[in-house]
Amino acid sequence: MSHKFSVGDELTGKVTGIQPYGAFVALDASTQGLVHISEITYGFVKDIHEYLEVGQEVRVKVLEVDEEASKISLSIRALQEPPSSYQNHHRSRQSLQERVDQQDADGFNSLKDKLKDWIEQSGH
Repeated sequence: MSHKFSVGDELTGKVTGIQPYGAFVALDASTQGLVHISEITYGFVKDIHEYLEVGQEVRVKVLEVDEEASKISLSIRALQEPPSSYQNHHRSRQSLQERVDQQDADGFNSLKDKLKDWIEQSGH
């Protein structure tokens, strides 16, 4: 890597290759990064060719830099405005931990209540 790239950098690059899993983007003469298929746009991407083509200039954001492996992870999606349906859907959702905690509490409480009933029914 001739130029030092940092997480959060917003750059313009050129698509140099497309694979089923993502698109390679040249950031300078000697450095390219990968935009994984999930980072192309919001929603499901079945065919990258519907969104990008080789030679196209794109704005990307650096997500991760692995200097040892000389790999840079990029995102096009991070620079896009999320669709309102996506924002509403994700904003109102509880975190996974909140849902687990809530279900655990409900599950254990109902089991505790049932246990009392079962003990009473058994005549003990």
